[in-house]
Amino acid sequence: MSDISSAPVGITTRPERTVSPLMLRILAVNVMALAILVGGLLYMGNYQDRIIATELDAMMSQARIVAGAVAENAVVIDDNDQSILSPLLARMMVRRLAETTGTRTRLFSVTETLLADSRYLLADKDDKIDTEDFSSNTADAPMGWFAQAISAFFDIFDLIHEHRVYPPYAEEQLQRANQYDVTLRALNGEKSTQVWTLPHGGLILAVSAPVEHGHRVLGAVMMSRSDASVDRAIYAVRINILQIFCITLCITVLLSLYLARAIARPIRQLAHAAEILRRGQFDDTGAAGGRIKGVAMMLREEAIPDMTNRHDEIGDLSGALRDLTSALAQRVGDIETFAADVAHELKNPLTSLRSAVETAERVKDPAAREKLMLIIRDDVDRMTRLITDISSASRLDAELGRAELKPIDIGTKLAHLTDYYNAATQEGAQPRLIINPIVQPLRIKGVKGRMVQVFQNLIDNALSFTPEGTPVVVTASRVGTVAQITFDDEGLGIPENKRAAIFDRFYTERPLGEKFGTHSGLGLSISKQIIDAHNGRIWAENRKDAAGTIIGARFVVQLPLLSE
Repeated sequence: MSDISSAPVGITTRPERTVSPLMLRILAVNVMALAILVGGLLYMGNYQDRIIATELDAMMSQARIVAGAVAENAVVIDDNDQSILSPLLARMMVRRLAETTGTRTRLFSVTETLLADSRYLLADKDDKIDTEDFSSNTADAPMGWFAQAISAFFDIFDLIHEHRVYPPYAEEQLQRANQYDVTLRALNGEKSTQVWTLPHGGLILAVSAPVEHGHRVLGAVMMSRSDASVDRAIYAVRINILQIFCITLCITVLLSLYLARAIARPIRQLAHAAEILRRGQFDDTGAAGGRIKGVAMMLREEAIPDMTNRHDEIGDLSGALRDLTSALAQRVGDIETFAADVAHELKNPLTSLRSAVETAERVKDPAAREKLMLIIRDDVDRMTRLITDISSASRLDAELGRAELKPIDIGTKLAHLTDYYNAATQEGAQPRLIINPIVQPLRIKGVKGRMVQVFQNLIDNALSFTPEGTPVVVTASRVGTVAQITFDDEGLGIPENKRAAIFDRFYTERPLGEKFGTHSGLGLSISKQIIDAHNGRIWAENRKDAAGTIIGARFVVQLPLLSE
């Protein structure tokens, strides 16, 4: 025996996925958006330029203060009655002021000679700030692997920034003012700034301010420091951003997983249920396994998980799939029932034909044989009629699904039918069909040929039950948002217990005396199928007089009106 869990021949089995591609896409989109945002924040090229400009402004303020202090307290008169800077007093002022600023401060005289350098003046004071030696490699202390990785990661963003090209820094053993453009400009009475690059990497920020006394420039103060403070500020900001990014990333991943689970899992469940239905494996417990005999039993609404309480698109999808499964089950059930009914209806004339043929072989009387031939012809005609109606009924659903719905004027169609049915009425005789006046236009949207078929079926059915010389009355009117058409005859009415059954396939309830087999019993069933496809209603009821006596039957059709 074959494995019942294996897929049927010709059906491809989809592989099970351990990781949801939809979840990966949601994660990728959310994380990528966050990474781009954080990457933009970590790129601090412009921020670094602004910090350097701020540092230079602060250093310039300090340089002006130092220059002013030196001009007030370190100026002496020489033998020629000229104001000059006293080297001793200048060194004392520079040393005292450099202790508070922590910035390397150099003082040059107007003759370009170095008078004071805080780097050497503070070298013997252990409790004071020792300004760094710019000319040597001042690499940071060894860092751990994690800190090195973070620093290398930050360096990637520094490579993106197009740094300005600054001149290299060089310091002679014997320093003079003409070695630095910034001090030469200060000796000419201009405040100036300068940025240099170090051989081992990094920058030196420098400012210079003139020392003026009595509108004369007596020297220049030059203050310089490395960009270590700038790097530390940027590093601290980046660390803070990175910490926030890590926290936000965790929250984003968790929310993405929740979103993916809320979307991917139910979709996977719906797909799995649809796969089970496609492969024909569904048991009463909803698990894959034993096959159920009868497709209509398998295609049940319960086969699709009910997620309509979500009130979102997935809930709508679940509801649509459940409705689709229910409609498909009903359609398959109708087909199975229709097939069984067709087999039953064809079996009767075939049995009669076989009996008549077998009898005709033994009968020698010509009159009896002629009678049997009439029976055979009637059975053949009945089978032909059945097959024609069955073929029409079987094509109806497909035709209605493909047909284009167009506006239909009910009044016009009924008028044409009236002319058709009354064309053979003799002059002065009662017409077979009467249409009551239509007060206002009634327009619907549907398939014209099929709607005419419904009207003809109902009129023919009413005429077959109406006594000779009595017309069938048709009335069309507006009832709210629907058009209502009634077909009244003056027959014997419809048994109360048969009012619903008359729309079943192959059901016939014919007048007394009518030849058997002249109707297939599909006319009213086809009419109901067409009306249902047009979102309408059809039912039958009995007409009664004031005393409650049945005076005929009435078929009522309601169809939605076309919005103006």
